Amino acid sequence: MTANPTWIPAGITGYSFNLTRQTFLASELKIASSHLSRLLGLMFTSPDGFGSGSGLWIVPSHGVHTFFMRFSIDVVYLDKEDVVVHVEENVKPWRMAPLVMEAATVLELPGHTIWNTGTAVGDQIENAFDKKHGAVA
Repeated sequence: MTANPTWIPAGITGYSFNLTRQTFLASELKIASSHLSRLLGLMFTSPDGFGSGSGLWIVPSHGVHTFFMRFSIDVVYLDKEDVVVHVEENVKPWRMAPLVMEAATVLELPGHTIWNTGTAVGDQIENAFDKKHGAVA
């Protein structure tokens, strides 16, 4: 079951797992659920600070931008049931990713994560956070 993002305290990390492909998208998943954290996203993050295993779950979101970023990202759009409805690979800095109205949330992942995991439209994703810190999974 995917975590309810309204109950996840800031600073808690979790994971994003592709149940369909049985592979991790992110083992160090953070959440951006406030207006400011969604707006900032990964802006000003160093390339070294967002390596393999990193991820940012933006809740709610229909799309993202890569303004003020210095590296490319993969973007996975999820519906309200955490099913992949769209993917964008290797979105370069200073770009606007498409708005996908059927998306409820978006995962930002290091470039090539979609390719490396085989993630595709229709896959079921599980986003979960550490229960011992008060997050609901």
